[in-house]
Amino acid sequence: MQRITRKKLALGIFIAGASLMLAPHAVSQNPELQQKVAALKQAMAQNQQSLRQYTWMETSDMILKGETKSTKVSQCLYGPDGKVQKTALSGSPPPAQKGGLRGRVIAKKKEEIQDYMERVASLIERYVPPDGSQMQASYESGKVSIQPSGGGLVTFVFRDYAKAGDMVTLTFDMGSKKIQAYDVNTFLDEPKDVVTLKVAFGSLPDGTSHVAQSVLDATAKQVQIRKTNSRYIKL
Repeated sequence: MQRITRKKLALGIFIAGASLMLAPHAVSQNPELQQKVAALKQAMAQNQQSLRQYTWMETSDMILKGETKSTKVSQCLYGPDGKVQKTALSGSPPPAQKGGLRGRVIAKKKEEIQDYMERVASLIERYVPPDGSQMQASYESGKVSIQPSGGGLVTFVFRDYAKAGDMVTLTFDMGSKKIQAYDVNTFLDEPKDVVTLKVAFGSLPDGTSHVAQSVLDATAKQVQIRKTNSRYIKL
């Protein structure tokens, strides 16, 4: 009896372990989800190729505690490496430096914010532009769900996309094969150090989708970076 009990226990442990190992795989076998993720990846890849034929203007505003501190205008295009290259056209002049103790305090705070935002920018690079291979990896690990939104729109929800605890939400038009919205909810060092990104898209005359505006919020420092893209010209 003892030997039989041990065998049953061992068999139970094996089955439980196998079930855990197969759980993500089972999720990935959802035919509807698989089809929609494949359509999304294909549309993103084709649109990215079309965008590389354009140059455009980017206006970037840095807002601190609700007040616009600087504005920068750049000419943008994709380089041979597939990354966006920017040429500064204009920008707000730097504020006059104040002397004394107050000036040193202000300079230190400014440096801290600049360092913080550089880290935030490095974090956001893991999410922008949306990456098809990363989405595929999320799908295969069972971290993707879909929420039909009506009118042919489907909202994809990717959890633990670039780091544990984050969430990426992407709204896709299955008819036109275009991304309608892209939202990122992540954090820098701790979950309370929230960083969000909201992206709205527009459409060019040839049907190519482009980022019309993006708003990056780093709530811990009350900093917002608002970028608006315009004047798309085909090369």
